[in-house]
Amino acid sequence: MSGILKVSSDWLALREPEDADARSLDLARTVAAMLPDGPIVVHDLGSGTGSMMRWLAPLLPGPQTWILHDWNAGLIERAIDATRPTDRDNAAISARSETGNLADLRAADLAGASLVTASALLDVLTSRDTHAVVNACVEARSPALFTLSVTGEVRLGPRDELDSAFEHAFNAHQQRNTDGRQQLGRYGAPIVQGLFTQAGWKVRQSTTVWRLDHRRPRLLREWFRGWVDAAVEQDPGLRAAATGYRQLRESQIDRGELTAHVRHVDLLAWPRG
Repeated sequence: MSGILKVSSDWLALREPEDADARSLDLARTVAAMLPDGPIVVHDLGSGTGSMMRWLAPLLPGPQTWILHDWNAGLIERAIDATRPTDRDNAAISARSETGNLADLRAADLAGASLVTASALLDVLTSRDTHAVVNACVEARSPALFTLSVTGEVRLGPRDELDSAFEHAFNAHQQRNTDGRQQLGRYGAPIVQGLFTQAGWKVRQSTTVWRLDHRRPRLLREWFRGWVDAAVEQDPGLRAAATGYRQLRESQIDRGELTAHVRHVDLLAWPRG
């Protein structure tokens, strides 16, 4: 995954509780019912500090082994060293790490996989990355659960006439070409769904939403600042308007008045028969 958007461990820690609240429990329970008896092996792609493992492992049967894939060795080593969750029977799980580029992922890398997972990943992948991931899952015949892919839809309350301009610019920024990598942004999840469907697999999706408000003011503030910064980077013509817009929204955060609904989609894909 070298070259994919770099994120800090602090940001991942800040967003983890909201991620856990937003992900689809229905899809998680559905995939849990698909898993075979006996030991299961889960490959988590773009695992970061292991938030997907911490959320999903307690919902799945055991014994479990998690293989954490990420380009950033430092992040996944933190996940390996951290206190691990238990499975749904309160038994310990095991975990190990793999560092590499998702564009090079092959079915052999997923040999023996019971499940492939990812969280907040598809929107930062390229077309080459997504084809590699889907092809590897299909050839390995491993179900895949991909959560929290952005749709590009943001609803701020109270509404402001500048919201749509910043939303449009942010979405364009998500599809920017960085170091020769054309990210898919909000089209990542639909493309992956289409690829699995073309392969003859079943696919279910669920809309999932970050509901940011006064309950998590630091996350709301950091998300909003990053959202505006990306929009201005994409469209410098917004720079002048951004000053007043930031002041308005930051003051609303201070007073506990601002809400933001950030829509995502979760996908579950599995082979027929």
